[in-house]
Amino acid sequence: MSEKKPAEVKLEIQLDEEMAQGVYANLAVVNHSDSEFTLDFIFVPPQAPRAKVRSRVITSPRHVKRLIAALQDNLARYERTHGAVEGERPKPAPDGGKVH
Repeated sequence: MSEKKPAEVKLEIQLDEEMAQGVYANLAVVNHSDSEFTLDFIFVPPQAPRAKVRSRVITSPRHVKRLIAALQDNLARYERTHGAVEGERPKPAPDGGKVH
């Protein structure tokens, strides 16, 4: 008895022009609950007392794990081509979230 394999679904991802422009962020704040992660991408202007959240992404813990793996893989490939990226370890935010 042979099992039928489910048909492969081709995903078409659409990107409108405004979204394709992207936004610049130089700070990320990560918070989580038992069921989801919230990633806030923020632009902090030099010498400014205020910063603005440019984008917020809310996602599942499972997806965050895949995202971390994809980022690690891409960073390793980048560093093989362009050299090591210097950086410091993030410090915990006062409210228990992580600031990156």
